Amino acid sequence: MSSYQYSVKMSNKLLLLQTIKKDHPISRAALAQKLGLTKATVSTLVDELIDGNYCYQTGLGQSSGGRRPLMLQFNEKAGFTVSIDIGVNYLLGILTDLQGTVVNEVLHSFNTNNLEGTIDEMQEMIDYLVRKGDETPYGLVGIGFAIPGLVNSKGDILATPNLDWHEPQIKKIFEDIYQVPVNIENEANAGAYGEKSFGSAKHVDHAIYVSAGIGIGVGLILNNQLYRGAHGFTGEMGHMIIERHGASCRCGSKGCWELYASEMALLDRYKELSKNTETASLEDLIQLANHDDTIRHLFEEVGTQLGVGINNIINTFNPEKVIIGNRLSKAKDLLLPSIVDVVSNQTISFMESSVDIQFTSLHPYSSALGMSAFSIDGFLNRQFL
Repeated sequence: MSSYQYSVKMSNKLLLLQTIKKDHPISRAALAQKLGLTKATVSTLVDELIDGNYCYQTGLGQSSGGRRPLMLQFNEKAGFTVSIDIGVNYLLGILTDLQGTVVNEVLHSFNTNNLEGTIDEMQEMIDYLVRKGDETPYGLVGIGFAIPGLVNSKGDILATPNLDWHEPQIKKIFEDIYQVPVNIENEANAGAYGEKSFGSAKHVDHAIYVSAGIGIGVGLILNNQLYRGAHGFTGEMGHMIIERHGASCRCGSKGCWELYASEMALLDRYKELSKNTETASLEDLIQLANHDDTIRHLFEEVGTQLGVGINNIINTFNPEKVIIGNRLSKAKDLLLPSIVDVVSNQTISFMESSVDIQFTSLHPYSSALGMSAFSIDGFLNRQFL
């Protein structure tokens, strides 16, 4: 077999497996028809995929006139992934199978500003999750980290405006420890990819994911693909200036969107208004808003400012969906009316009428699941390409 023939064969095997993964249960005949391959080619390659533990035969499907066909199922238990979503004040680790189902998880409130302590904590979380994984043919196929900062296309962490990290070598550290591929991505990009792979953006080609936590990040799904830009830095729209002479931001600019529309903005406004010196959490304020009009108004202010930025995003990218995730999604009932009010009154009318604004259904897993999807995609690609 020539190198070209081998390359075509492996590409077809990957295409078959991806289709089985997406459309299972599915028959060999349906695969041949869907992909334009001969039945003989499909049968041979599927047998090889079964031998490799990538898929398996399950029960009989519906007959279209002849014998009932044997159906094929993707083997999501062939391996597992571990991913960690790094927030400013938390670490969320998940163990998933190869279909992105969360099998186990760990959530710790944690001050991640201390890089060395964060690395130690993450290693403990990974060790725990790996121990919880079942025996599988391929074991741990990848580790992913969603980072609140600038990450280039090589996985280098270049800046963390809300964390005091300096030249963190997370990728090298964890690849050396676990000897598996490590993916690192900006948490908003990861969230967008999680929504595209498993959530509300699964069936749309143009979606915007707004990660509203301590800061704000944006992930872009354009033309059915995660858009990263020339070097991987797209989506830093939390630093879009909405108040030219506004407050100073840690990024070095003034009047950035996240200063007015983030979890930190909400907590800072509460401190300004409250005579109570005790520190309140987002969860505390959500509870207080049920019977305190002043607190409810704070959420309305933040919702309005979220709407201002989302209005700009809609006018710029003309998405089908805007999905709001991260910590502030806990307060969706308090925030959504103000967001919708701004968008309905300020967005160009024919754009506003065609966009669906919603909070994530994957909370709190969007970014972590996005990293799992990167690990799964990378594993499958390495097997055949």
